Amino acid sequence: MQGHLSVWLVKHGLVHRSLGFDYQGIETLQIKPEDWHSIAVILYVYGYNYLRSQCAYDVAPGGLLASVYHLTRIEYGVDQPEEVCIKVFAPRSNPRIPSIFWVWKSADFQERESYDMLGISYENHPRLKRILMPESWIGWPLRKDYIAPNFYEIQDAH
Repeated sequence: MQGHLSVWLVKHGLVHRSLGFDYQGIETLQIKPEDWHSIAVILYVYGYNYLRSQCAYDVAPGGLLASVYHLTRIEYGVDQPEEVCIKVFAPRSNPRIPSIFWVWKSADFQERESYDMLGISYENHPRLKRILMPESWIGWPLRKDYIAPNFYEIQDAH
């Protein structure tokens, strides 16, 4: 079943796949990585002016990685803002997704965290580097195939 935004995207010839609705009735769309930046700009112009959150997850061991964006259309005088969830899947072997930092500045730390934990490279991000783990850390801790090191570094509390 297609929602309001999916119908609008089809009408304007924008490639996507409708994934239905979540438990709150929020429309979920899948966008290809190569189409994501241009569709993000179009959504911003269309009125989705607020990036509520960005996160990422490992779909399955050895499978795809997903970057998820929750966008909100905030308008003056509207009690119930329109929301949409966008999922962009990338192959584990070369997980590259265009950064939307230049569209929504709030994506900065969120994309950095997804990079740090899952190794998704956000192309054209101005400061893509680790944010939680030390720069010397090897691997991506939230990937399902991650093997945790068998040592614990004791840090000085002073």
